[in-house]
This record gives sequence, structure tokens and C-alpha cells, in this order.
Amino acid sequence: MTTHARDTAATAAEMSVGAPAGRKPVEPVPRWAVRVAHAIPLCVLPSGLWRVALVLGLAGYDADYHWAVWERPYVIGLSVVSEGLALLALGLVRPWGEVVPPWVPGLHGRRIPIPAVVIPAALGATLIMMFCAYAVLNQIFGFVEPMNENGDGSPTSGPAAWALWTAYAPLLAWGPLLAILTVAYYRRRRANHASAAARPEAG
Repeated sequence: MTTHARDTAATAAEMSVGAPAGRKPVEPVPRWAVRVAHAIPLCVLPSGLWRVALVLGLAGYDADYHWAVWERPYVIGLSVVSEGLALLALGLVRPWGEVVPPWVPGLHGRRIPIPAVVIPAALGATLIMMFCAYAVLNQIFGFVEPMNENGDGSPTSGPAAWALWTAYAPLLAWGPLLAILTVAYYRRRRANHASAAARPEAG
């Protein structure tokens, strides 16, 4: 199978998410939702790479900072966890976000209740937007005192500051994009559930 054929098959599988067995979905996954789901991890990636560069001393900032034993693993772990959480957005457009995957023992093949996905996703989107709003306001008004021993909490000018702002700016889109995707997921699942209830399987 060629690469184009594989891509086409993968897109078709994504677009058919939400259909009852053997039936075309009333509300397939729209293409824009697939693009948004793939864009979310890309929005989170630059900030994670910046934190990794900071730990490795490649961020052009605070090279003389004396790291505590736990700080480097924490920063790396934060980047990994953040990217992992961002990748969960793919579940809002993929089959494993609606049906338990085969590799989950005892539960595989079961439909995932709509609230079990929508509630965590909505809470996550809300918390992310609140955190980003606080981070922006703190950068402007300085609610929290600098934590570094040299008196600077983050670079405020020069190439290091531009690198920081460029890396973190896409992160501001994470919450709104996740919220939009969650609403689309909820509406699609509800429409397909209503269709399945109105037209039960024959026999």
C-alpha cells in the first residue's frame, strides 16, 4: 500500500468515528476537527523544547544557575507530561476516544460514555486557559516574586526573551482549541447516539 493510500485510509477511519456498527455516522468527524486535534500537540511542543534547552544550558539564559537535584528531572518531566496531555486531544477525533481499545483487558470494545470524555476535556481546557491567563498577567504585573538567585524570574530582553516568548506563545492556543474540539466531540456523539436510538438495528 502506498503512502497516499495509507493516509487516505487513516483519514477515512478518523472521519467515520462515532458510527454505530455497520452504519454510516450521521455526524462524522469534520476535517477541521482532525486538523485542530493534530495542531494541539504542535502548540505545546515549542515550550517543552525550550524547557529541555534550558536544562541543557542551551536556552541562552541563566547558564550559571545552580540546579537543585530534583529540578532538572522535574522540568524534563513537566515537558513530557505536557506533551502527553496534549496528545490526548487526538482521542476526540480517533476511535479510541469513543471505544475502549482492544489492548485494555476486560473493557476492550466497550463504548466510552460521553461524560467520561467531555467532563475531563472541558475541565482541562478551563484549567489551561486559567493558567495561561495567569501566566500572561503575572508577566505583566509581577504577582509572584522572582525565584532565581540572580533576581530574575525569566529573561525580559534580548534573544533569550524572544526565544522564551516565541516558544510559549503557541501554548496560549491550547485551551481554546481544546474547548472547541470538546464541544465538537460532544455534539457529534450526541447526534450519533440520537440517530442510533431512533433507528435501532434490525433483528
